[in-house]
Amino acid sequence: MGVSTWQIIVILLVVLLLFGGKKIPELASGLGKGIKNFKDAVKEGEEGADVKTTEKVEDKSAKTTETTKEKEVNA
Repeated sequence: MGVSTWQIIVILLVVLLLFGGKKIPELASGLGKGIKNFKDAVKEGEEGADVKTTEKVEDKSAKTTETTKEKEVNA
C-alpha cells in the first residue's frame, strides 16, 4: 500500500503544471530559508533561556535595592 513510482511522477507533473517551472525554485528557496530561520531561533531560544533566568534574578535584586533607597530618602 505504499506510494509507487508512477504516483510520485504524476504528483510532480501536477505540481509543475500548477506552479510552473520558474516558481518551483522560488518556493524551494523560501522553504529552505524558513527552515534555517526556525533552526536559528530554536538555538537562540535555548541559549537565551539560561541568560534570561540569570537576568531576572539580578533585576529583582536591583529593584529591591532601589526601593529600599527610595524609602530611606522619603523618610
